[in-house]
Amino acid sequence: MKTILAALLATAATVGAAQAEGITEFRIGILGGENAQDRLTSNECVRAYVQDLLGVETKLFTPADYDGVIQGLLGGSLDMAWLGASAYAKAYLTDPESLDVVLVKTNLDGSVGYYSIGFARKDSGITSLADMKGKRFGFGDPNSTSGYLIPSIEIPQATGASMANGDYFGEVVFTGGHEQTIVAVNNGEVDAGVTWADGQGNWEDGYNSGALRKAVDSGLVDMNNLVEIWKSKEIPEGPIVLRRALPAEAKEKIVTFLSELHAKDPQCAYNMAAGETSGFTPITHEAYESIIAVRKAQSN
Repeated sequence: MKTILAALLATAATVGAAQAEGITEFRIGILGGENAQDRLTSNECVRAYVQDLLGVETKLFTPADYDGVIQGLLGGSLDMAWLGASAYAKAYLTDPESLDVVLVKTNLDGSVGYYSIGFARKDSGITSLADMKGKRFGFGDPNSTSGYLIPSIEIPQATGASMANGDYFGEVVFTGGHEQTIVAVNNGEVDAGVTWADGQGNWEDGYNSGALRKAVDSGLVDMNNLVEIWKSKEIPEGPIVLRRALPAEAKEKIVTFLSELHAKDPQCAYNMAAGETSGFTPITHEAYESIIAVRKAQSN
């Protein structure tokens, strides 16, 4: 923790005018994954804490897609967000000086990884990728790590075919987010989809944390009606990032607050982290270099 705070303070010292002016409000962006109202509700406790902590009006923003949050951070209209690894990679490749990586969600066992989970309705008879040939597969957002980037690499390796429509799957569609994918599969609008989960705990609970757990908590799905058909290799959990130009004191307060949130208010931490975790712990940019390399290679 001390190392990260020292780095933030050193970086912020170079900002000059931005630091001297201070801030008059603080803006938190929330990635898609569930509907906007649920995103606001889940993070309202964080907003209230931060507003009290910084003494300035604090607002939540729920752009329609991942790119809205990325562009908000890059353009300075957002100050903080919890990004997926792929979304952070895009932001970094666009402007490597724009953001500071500060914290990461930690699983109950202390790990900081999660998985892309392929799933289908149990009554569909689909139990594996082999059963998905010629069928409709749903993905979340092009900038989602588990909702597209990793599946777009690992699934073709498993099937021996590209993701192009008709090559293996009958159709590949983007639903718009994790919650939308879960609902689309549950309602039979697509034959299978992918979403994110920590992969720990019980399937019937939606695992300990992730989009499936959030959907179970919200009453959207009964996991007994769904079946896992594919699981990725472990993915590095995405970082909480802060706009680099923020005053050093504000960044230090935010990092300390989020680091202590799990102990201070477990329910608020549960809401923000989409399930049971052991809290937020320090992480650095170096943890995402492999994902950045993948995104860079795909853009070439």
